[in-house]
Amino acid sequence: MNIQTKYFGELRIDDSTTLRFPDGLFGFEEEKEFVLLPFSEEDDFLLCLQSVKTPFLAFTVLNPFMIMPEYRPQPTVEELKRLEVGKSEDLCYYVLCRVESPVSQSTVNLRCPIALNDQTRQARQVILEDYEMRRSLSSLGKRDDGAC
Repeated sequence: MNIQTKYFGELRIDDSTTLRFPDGLFGFEEEKEFVLLPFSEEDDFLLCLQSVKTPFLAFTVLNPFMIMPEYRPQPTVEELKRLEVGKSEDLCYYVLCRVESPVSQSTVNLRCPIALNDQTRQARQVILEDYEMRRSLSSLGKRDDGAC
């Protein structure tokens, strides 16, 4: 299918790559389908979480383990059941990134990551009590550990 995107114009995407959010994202509950798109072919550090339905709605996300290998998200048992997995390690995680200028002022939201069952393509935004809502990217070291 073809979709209009905020940063890349019109793109043809394979429906099997669509992420389905039964509950939407916090503040965007009506948005149920997104795709992950790399901003650059050379670097998959930052990704674009693009709404399939709404062209101007796109978020910058990243794999938190690339910058914080010690990150240990623990969704509730109910959230794991909704995502059809038995344990947190069976999921892929992405955190929302607020990109600022200069980039050193950018922050990531470690408290409300997107948890993705890569097998079913179902995703949910979850709340983790042990992490902060805004963590400065400059306080975290970029590492190339474990991508999904």
